[in-house]
Amino acid sequence: MLRLLLLLQVLASCLWLGHSEVVEAFLGPCALFFYEKTPPRGALRPTNAARICQFYDNKYRFATLYDRNNRIPVYSAYICKPGPGDRDQPWLVEPQLIDQSYHKYMEGEDSIIREYKIKSQQIAKNQAIDKDYSEALFLDRGHLCPSGHHTGDDKNATFTLTNIVPQYTILNQGAWHDYENTVAQESQGCDTTYVLTGAVPGKTYISNGRVNVPSHIWSAACCVRGKQPINAWGAIAENKKDMNVVTRLNLKRLEKSLSDLYEGKDVTLFKNSCSQQ
Repeated sequence: MLRLLLLLQVLASCLWLGHSEVVEAFLGPCALFFYEKTPPRGALRPTNAARICQFYDNKYRFATLYDRNNRIPVYSAYICKPGPGDRDQPWLVEPQLIDQSYHKYMEGEDSIIREYKIKSQQIAKNQAIDKDYSEALFLDRGHLCPSGHHTGDDKNATFTLTNIVPQYTILNQGAWHDYENTVAQESQGCDTTYVLTGAVPGKTYISNGRVNVPSHIWSAACCVRGKQPINAWGAIAENKKDMNVVTRLNLKRLEKSLSDLYEGKDVTLFKNSCSQQ
């Protein structure tokens, strides 16, 4: 009997270690990145979506809804904790978008190729890879969950290509960068700042049609003090090579703008609209 119990414990440990990072729903530790543990509802659900609990160095860091067809994230959800520091690893990808049985932590392409004895084309089937961005003109690798809103390993974890969209340089290094700095400053008055940042698919692509270039980048924040939401705000920007404008909006107007961009389909970003702010 003792031997049987030990065997069951080992099997349970193996099942936990193999717990999927690409999940059916944002539950458990991954739900903590959403206000009231509730993901957005409505139009922000592509037909071939992957829900990713972004896992790095033995810890969940943020959550991403990923569009396998367009090979860009729909949104990333995180808690803003800004601070200094630099990354110390190359661009990463998601092993479980290659094969559900692969390990759950993000890793570099070369490491995955060596570990699983596969080719780069297999990695690229359901996600963007480093090569996709190498010849993109006037475009940066735009973070949805920005490195500047984190410290230490949380910052390192943002450098996964499942958190990246093609964002025009003028916007990424201009008005959008300024807006991210503003969010970092405004979050200092909050005990917890829940942030959603997303991308609306556009009509153009890079890398021979592999990776969609979003038409708009948007973001929403819900500021909580104690357990009480005290403020909410949003922003949206057109993603064009000659545009460098970010428009600040209240939450309702941002949801209406996104609904219009998604052909009139409803969009709800925060539960109870972060107390109707």
